[in-house]
Amino acid sequence: MTELGSVVWPPAPIRTERLVLRESEPRDRATFIELLASPEVNAYLGGPRRRAELERETPEVPERWPGSFVVELDGAMIGQILLRRATGHRRPAAAGKADLGYLFLPRAWGSGYAAEACAAALGWLADALPGEPVVLTTQTANAGSMRLAAKLGFTEVERFEAWGAEQWLGMRSPLTPSG
Repeated sequence: MTELGSVVWPPAPIRTERLVLRESEPRDRATFIELLASPEVNAYLGGPRRRAELERETPEVPERWPGSFVVELDGAMIGQILLRRATGHRRPAAAGKADLGYLFLPRAWGSGYAAEACAAALGWLADALPGEPVVLTTQTANAGSMRLAAKLGFTEVERFEAWGAEQWLGMRSPLTPSG
């Protein structure tokens, strides 16, 4: 993982209608472990990790690096947004671009929180790095993620086989000023 250029980090918390995107804090550790140990969350991400292993290895303040946002609802973490430079990516079309990822607790699914949080993070990135294209990779079998990618304006670049499944690579081109 490399940083996203010379962005100022951490930014001030980003507030949406229902959510807050912020840097991680010690109180988020248990939720990070829950996310990474969840079979539902990790169904398309290679499977869950062992809770005991996560308890040993997760630092007091997890995922504290530029581009990692905690998504908070009513004062509690419900997910994470990841914006990082796509390095070592399997697909040349993605290499070097900003890469969007997200994880949400199953109890937060189906309420539009992922779309709201991702749109806010993409808005922050557009302000921080104007003109930056963004890529997103998901399994084609992950119907929810495919719908979210379309809703956020990602268009298909290619499909490919990796990790024993068909993957979808989409790109969201920077908005260009008209006039």
